Amino acid sequence: MSIVRRGFLAGALALPIAAHAQAQESREERRQRQLREDWPWLGRYAEENRALLASGAKTNIVFMGDSITEGWRGQRPAFFKPGRVGRGISGQTTPQMVLRMMADVVALKPRYVHIMAATNDVAGNTGPITPAQTFDNFRMMTAIAQANRIQVLLASVPPADHFPWRQGLETVKPIRTINAWLKSYAKTAGATWIDYWPVLADAHGAMKPGMATDGVHPTPQGYDSMATVIDPFLRARKI
Repeated sequence: MSIVRRGFLAGALALPIAAHAQAQESREERRQRQLREDWPWLGRYAEENRALLASGAKTNIVFMGDSITEGWRGQRPAFFKPGRVGRGISGQTTPQMVLRMMADVVALKPRYVHIMAATNDVAGNTGPITPAQTFDNFRMMTAIAQANRIQVLLASVPPADHFPWRQGLETVKPIRTINAWLKSYAKTAGATWIDYWPVLADAHGAMKPGMATDGVHPTPQGYDSMATVIDPFLRARKI
């Protein structure tokens, strides 16, 4: 093979690799720009919110959360029938959700809000955060909702014995700690406790086989199991 041909082939092979690297870099750059310019990502659902309000359709419940809530809408769209609104954003922490409460929940005037959060607090996605700070954020979200006559459902942080994006991090103990606090707080705050652990968790605090794709994010089977927990509540209230 000639030197020219070898050089051409090497260059041709390098092009997809370089393009992939640039694509990866651009995605990270976009993520960093979004965090700088719109840290809570209020723009994520802005257009959907405008369209929903303009339609005059009634919102019965908003599901506020992170990638687990976002994935629920993505993998089981039929669950989100008219009146049920999904407002999950992948990677989000509770302080970001506090800042989204007015635009993504209160403005839609739902009867209920289902809050499932803190997986990414444990992971430290937006920096170090103490359990007390996480608890304060749940208090703030609950207070905002209740001040606007929205009834609050506090959901358990789903089980996980590891985070693929934070290898080596202890997860089970902090998740159990947050859930114990949430269960107790729901009683004192007049909120409803929704516990998904019985259908998702094994005895060690990990996801049961078949319930998650990566030990964290539910499979369709996982979401179907979660639905068996929340459906009786929703049906009883015609939500």
